[in-house]
This record gives sequence, structure tokens and C-alpha cells, in this order.
Amino acid sequence: MNEPSDDVVLGVPDDDISARWERRAEIDLSAIRHNVRRVAELAAPAQVMAVVKANAYGHGMLPVARVALESGASWLGVAHVGEALELRAAGITAPVLAWLHTPETDFAAAIDANIDLGASGWELEQVAEAARAAEHPARVHLKIDTGLGRNGASAENWQSVLDTAAHFQDDGLLRVVGVWTHLAVADEPDRPETDEQLDAFRTAIEAAEAAGFDLELRHAANTPAALSRPDAHFDLVRLGLGMYGLSPFRDQTSEDLSLRPAMRLMARIANAKRVPADHGVSYGLTYRTEGTTTLALVPLGYADGVPRVSVEGPVEVAGTRYVSCGRVAMDQFVVDLGDVPADGVVGEPAVLFGDGGPSADEWAEAAGTINYEIVTRIGNRVARTYVEGSWGEAGD
Repeated sequence: MNEPSDDVVLGVPDDDISARWERRAEIDLSAIRHNVRRVAELAAPAQVMAVVKANAYGHGMLPVARVALESGASWLGVAHVGEALELRAAGITAPVLAWLHTPETDFAAAIDANIDLGASGWELEQVAEAARAAEHPARVHLKIDTGLGRNGASAENWQSVLDTAAHFQDDGLLRVVGVWTHLAVADEPDRPETDEQLDAFRTAIEAAEAAGFDLELRHAANTPAALSRPDAHFDLVRLGLGMYGLSPFRDQTSEDLSLRPAMRLMARIANAKRVPADHGVSYGLTYRTEGTTTLALVPLGYADGVPRVSVEGPVEVAGTRYVSCGRVAMDQFVVDLGDVPADGVVGEPAVLFGDGGPSADEWAEAAGTINYEIVTRIGNRVARTYVEGSWGEAGD
């Protein structure tokens, strides 16, 4: 098996070589570039918002944000104002939208940092007060709930929200620059609810324009809609999962969509030993060996983001695929290597997904979850390394 390339490691001291090589998530920035360009071409003339919330789905917010902006994204999207402020503190000046707030959100800091704010309605008064104190109008994207049932004003309250926003806009405290929504089942293209949501969204846009708002941006499409629903592109698409090279569709792979997975997760094997038949493995002894075999210990566990509920998660060692056996523990799990001699196994890289081997989708299946969760949950004990074209075709 090829050794992982030695490259920039963020969050790990330069002299801490052991930590550098014990556990790592290798992020191929050329894959990020490829994926952004791919979706930008599909969505044109709509703009692309690179969604970098949740530490860029586990890939590292700042490196991904910079590469996405270099590659055709014109906006960045985050859930929380704190994430947006981190982007600004790093010197990123591109337009940023933050959309998930509580009454404790620091709207004043967001306005001072020129961060656009998503609003469902209840936030408008607090945003206006913060803008008054800042002596600078806030930029607001009003959200309509067209069927997802999370954030956003209901259809019944939409006109009231428009009236409130118009009042504050007339007072010079905010500008409504966008109207947006979020789709519930765009990853299931045959379902009719997406058509219903888009119809409701168009109605909400008409009402906003009738209320006198000069909208710069109308946006509804997430990754699945960006890839499968041109009628949902409007002025901007929000590129999340697809930027990281993963497919949102059950019946289409990343390759089918011409996307390149960006993350490779690996760890060096921490122990290996020969054991006899009927030897138990891990808590609960849910797995017992069928015969004399070699057990290898991978130092990644649920504290690092490997789901505890995973059953037979795929692992590649020295070019051969195996599966996890027994329960995943907090810091480690076990792989049954069969007839492989134990000598020489310790220190060998074990690849959970990436680089043409196992995939995040396979781990999602093993854990009964989705690929979004597999990459997003990778913890801080796993060093992120950033490379260019470490596998596949470098660049475009």
C-alpha cells in the first residue's frame, strides 16, 4: 500500500510527529476545486454558495472556504454567526450568510463584520436594534418555510413578516436583499413535494416583490437540487455535500455525478496479535473468531467520529479490504486479518475510506446513517492534512 504523502498538517505542532501519523484525515483540495467548478458549470448563470458550516462538513472550514472561493464560489454559507465571524477573523472578505440564530446571537458583531443574516421573522426586531446601535443597516435574507418545518416563516405569517421587514427597511435599519427556502426531499427526485415547495417559494417571492423589496438573491437549491433541478437554481445554489465529493442520491454514486470525494480517513495500526478460535472481541463479546487468526487494533473510535453502531465497517490494510469486528469502542476498534502474520502489521496504515478504497457511503451503510454524518462527525483528535492531487487526477 502506498504511504500517505507528508503534507501540511493543521492543528498539530510541527514537532509532534507521532500525532501527525497516528490518525489523519487527508483532504485533497484539488477535489474541492473540481467539485465546485463542476457544480458552478451546471448552475450557471446562478451563483454558487459554498456551505462551510460544521467545520466544512469535517473537512476544515478555512482551507475549504479559501479553495472554494478560488474555484468559482462567490458566497460562503454557515449556520451560526460565530462561524461567520471566524471566517472574517481569518481575513476572508467574501459575502457570507449565517442563518441559525437564538435570542443570544451577537447580531451587532455580525452587522459590524458585514455578514448577511437569514431571518424567519422573530429575529427582525433584534437585528434592527443591533443595526441602530451599529449605525449601519443589516443585510437580511427572509426565509419562507415551504414545507420542511424547520426555520422560516409559515405561509400564513409571511405577509406579516414582510410588513415588519418593510417597516425596519423604511427606517434605514435593514435591507431585505434575499428570499430563500430549504427543500426537504430533493435527494428523492421522484417525490412531488419538491414541486409543491418550489410553487410555494415562487408565491412568496411574488409577495416580497409586491411589498417593494428589490431582491438581489432568490435561493432554494441545496446540492441535490443543484444537480437535478435546474428550475430550482434561481439566483444562487447552496453547495454543501457535493462540494466534498459525496452523492446525496441513493441510486447515484459520486462517480456517476462526476464528483470526487475529498477526504481520506486513516490511522496506523496500534497492535496486532495471533489469537485462537473462539476468542472474543471488544465489549459485549458480540464477535468471536472462527479460527486461529490475527487481530489488528485501529486507534480510531466513537470519540473520533467512528459510529459505535457500525457493523462490519470496511477497512483497507496493505491493499486488502477487511471489515471491523465487534463493537467500536471510544478510542479503537478491531479488524480480523485472518491468516496475515502479526509481525510487521503494527504501524501499517489502515484506511477507512477514500483513495479508491472503501467509501464514506459504505461506512454510512454499516452504521445505518448517511454519508453527511460520516465525514462531519470526524473529531478533533484526527489531524487534517491538506494536499493537492494526492490521489486521482490533480487539478482539472
